[in-house]
Amino acid sequence: MFEFISSPLRAFLIASLLVISSISASNSAELIMFEEDGCPWCERWREEVGVIYNKTAEGKIAPVREVDILDPLPDDLKFLVKGKYTPTFVLIDKGKEIGRIRGYPGESFFWGLLAVLIEKLPNGGKPSS
Repeated sequence: MFEFISSPLRAFLIASLLVISSISASNSAELIMFEEDGCPWCERWREEVGVIYNKTAEGKIAPVREVDILDPLPDDLKFLVKGKYTPTFVLIDKGKEIGRIRGYPGESFFWGLLAVLIEKLPNGGKPSS
C-alpha cells in the first residue's frame, strides 16, 4: 500500500502514528472499575449496567476498564489508590482522578452519581467545539 515511501520513512511514520494514538488514548476519560472474583455487587453491576454501559453516552465519554483490585496496578494507573471495597468506580481524565463511586448502590443511584462525576470533566464531558 505504501510502496512508494522508503522503508526508513515508512517505519518513522508508523512509529509516529503509534505514539500519537497512545497519547490520545491516554488523554481520554475512563471509568476504572476495581473489582474482584466472587464480588456479588460487581456481578450485579455487570448484569444491570455493564451489559449496556459501552452503548450509552456515558460509556462513549468514559469507557469502562475493569481492574482486579488484588492485582498490581497497570503502569498507566499507578497514580490511583485502589481502596478496599469492590466495586469501586474511579473516573479519570488525562492521568488525574476526577472522582469515585464506592460500592454499587443500584442502577438508578449509579447513573445519578456517575452523572455528577462526568459533569466535573472539562466541558462536562462534551467534546469542545
